[in-house]
Amino acid sequence: MNLYSPKTIRQLKEKYGFRFAKGLGQNFLTDPSVPEAMVEGSGIGPEDLVIEIGPGIGVLTAAAAEAAGRVVAIEVDERLIPILGETLREYDNIEVICADVLKTDLAQLIGDQIRQHGITGQVRIIGNLPYYITTPIIMKLLEDELPVSSITVMMQKEVADRIEAGPGSKAYGAISVAVQYYCRVSRIVSVPKEVFLPSPKVDSAVLLLELREQKAAEVKDEARFFACVKAGFGQRRKTLVNALSGAGNLPKDLVRQVLEAAGIEENRRAETLSIEEFAKIADQLTSREGA
Repeated sequence: MNLYSPKTIRQLKEKYGFRFAKGLGQNFLTDPSVPEAMVEGSGIGPEDLVIEIGPGIGVLTAAAAEAAGRVVAIEVDERLIPILGETLREYDNIEVICADVLKTDLAQLIGDQIRQHGITGQVRIIGNLPYYITTPIIMKLLEDELPVSSITVMMQKEVADRIEAGPGSKAYGAISVAVQYYCRVSRIVSVPKEVFLPSPKVDSAVLLLELREQKAAEVKDEARFFACVKAGFGQRRKTLVNALSGAGNLPKDLVRQVLEAAGIEENRRAETLSIEEFAKIADQLTSREGA
């Protein structure tokens, strides 16, 4: 069964009475080179456990199953479960779970899979993420600090540009800092909108997020660190003094003292700061709070 063929997709839709749910961001791939690039770029090996988010009709699932020891696909749309039962029936190393990944205890799921199936390799997450909840899913995966080696996900190109952007770039923002704090980011492939059915309005890109053994900066208080990042970018056109005192609800005199102690000029803007510089600001605030 050629799952990339628009004809096959239409036949499956008719057979199971399936209709695309715009609210779920459902767009099915018609280009086999994309899943192949995702699996290869992920570095999936024969002993690995793969957790897939949003399998759709199973094109990436099948590609992952060819390379991995075991694949667990999490699909929120129950209407796709019987379709996946047909499209993936030849594989004995795939399990499909109908669930919302944002409400799923992934740490427990991974632990159970490792114990039950004797997984000895790495744990890797892959998926074609719905555009409207890309950021919440990625941040859940990172903040839960799961025992995974990498996260390889397709997303809207604009979001991918922001995630991999560096200081000084217009695309650089809070999501750039947050993801790069946890991961090394690289782009695997850019994906034009024409290779989807139905075709979305924007192009996509696949990013490889490799979890760092040590985070990009040491901070005394992570909550304080992320609060500084959020405040800085919350008013990104303002200088750090005004952004941190305004959105951060801090006295300007204190902010000036903190920036001076951190060796950062007060007239700089958040978009020019590195992760390490945000960490210095946060640590200075934490030290003063303790004092």
